[in-house]
Amino acid sequence: MTYTSIGPTRTTYHNTKPSTEADIELVSFSLCPYVQRAIIVLDEKGIAHRRKYIDLSNKPDWFKQISPLGKVPLLKTEQGVLFESSVISEYLDEVTENSIHPENPFTKALHRSWIEFGSTILAGIAGLYSAKDQNTYYEKRETLVQKFELLERQLDESTYFASDELQLVDAVYGPIFRYFDILETFIRFDFFEDLPKVKRYRENLLQRPSVIQAVPQDYQELLIQFLINKRSYLSGLIPQKAAE
Repeated sequence: MTYTSIGPTRTTYHNTKPSTEADIELVSFSLCPYVQRAIIVLDEKGIAHRRKYIDLSNKPDWFKQISPLGKVPLLKTEQGVLFESSVISEYLDEVTENSIHPENPFTKALHRSWIEFGSTILAGIAGLYSAKDQNTYYEKRETLVQKFELLERQLDESTYFASDELQLVDAVYGPIFRYFDILETFIRFDFFEDLPKVKRYRENLLQRPSVIQAVPQDYQELLIQFLINKRSYLSGLIPQKAAE
């Protein structure tokens, strides 16, 4: 997934609780849902950290030198640099107490499977906002609905994915649902019609402080402008004044 240029490099600080690491920095991009995953875990685990936001269309030289894939997030620690959100999230969970990943090997593997499924939903969202014509847009929209129908069958009556306590897998779905708060402003379509468990899951996640705080304050404006800049079918549904 690629993004357009959004602002200069900036650093924010989140040091409200002690950390097991003396100095942790998360290299981030303002709109990246994979960054949000890592931030949610950092906050849920109470790990003090700094966030450095960069412009992915104008990557700093230092970033190119430490990011093998050229992507965010990166976790910079005293021991070295980690990349890939799932790897970062599991590391953060392992080096702190009170794991938010299941202990049972099969259940943990199952959650990892649904983490990967969440990545396919993100790819589907990218396909939706990138579709250049109406037919492709409708096809992508239907694909997303089908994915949420599969998620509906997986969910139970728990507050979150499989528990009343937030787990690692939930850090994946918070950023997914965040998109729809904005998309529904311009799209007269209910992606979650007849999916009561997904609706409840979405509502519960979007009320979680760690999910709310996983994006910068100007996230909505940045995302709207990003969608307009795509010059896609969806872009045409967004009033230009919405980005102001």
